[in-house]
Amino acid sequence: MPDRTRHENHTAWQATVVTLFPEMFPGPLGHSLSGQALESGLWSLDCIALREFGLGRHRQVDDTPAGGGAGMVMRADVIAAAVDQALTKQSTSNLPRIYLSPRGTPLTQLAAKELAAGPGVFLLAGRFEGVDERVLEARDFREISIGDYVLSGGELAAMVLIDACVRLIPGVLGADASLNQESFEGGLLEYPQYTRPRDWEGRPIPEVLLSGDHGRIAQWREMRAREMTKTRRPDLLAPKTGKK
Repeated sequence: MPDRTRHENHTAWQATVVTLFPEMFPGPLGHSLSGQALESGLWSLDCIALREFGLGRHRQVDDTPAGGGAGMVMRADVIAAAVDQALTKQSTSNLPRIYLSPRGTPLTQLAAKELAAGPGVFLLAGRFEGVDERVLEARDFREISIGDYVLSGGELAAMVLIDACVRLIPGVLGADASLNQESFEGGLLEYPQYTRPRDWEGRPIPEVLLSGDHGRIAQWREMRAREMTKTRRPDLLAPKTGKK
């Protein structure tokens, strides 16, 4: 398993992660299609061990929150030291900086597409009660959330974001055309999928899918996609408001 994997192909999409637990990577990203793409150099992974920049004998990276309160907060000076050293590399300096946080803007398919089309991402994975706000402001971090819940740390969120982007890199998926039929493409959830056996536990595949009539199949899929979106995610069908 690669440790701080970094390919020499400088045109590859790059993911750099500042984390207290670099040993967690690549984790699931090292398997299946994303793992194959990592091995072939379509994207690269570099983990920055935050503990190496810790202070004192015990490499302290956190301290008590100003104003009191439970838990610990990751120090701005420690994070800045790790970030600044990483940014001295030309391949890293132009990457968008992202802090994984529940208060961030939601990670959407559109956001993943935009990030996948760029040079890569520079991710900060927090721990404890979060990080000192000043380093986010001083180093121009954008905050992104993968959902309305709290995790023990940002590493899993970083992996989710990376996976959402990597699979969109040309050449990673075997059938790029399938990307156009996935959930959230065209603002709809994906239609139901079926395969053999033709009848399973008294549940047959819908006859229209076996008809060979591609026009009827397309209509059925569109109808079912809209039905599922209306039932499960009506917010996706709501008119978008805002300034033009």
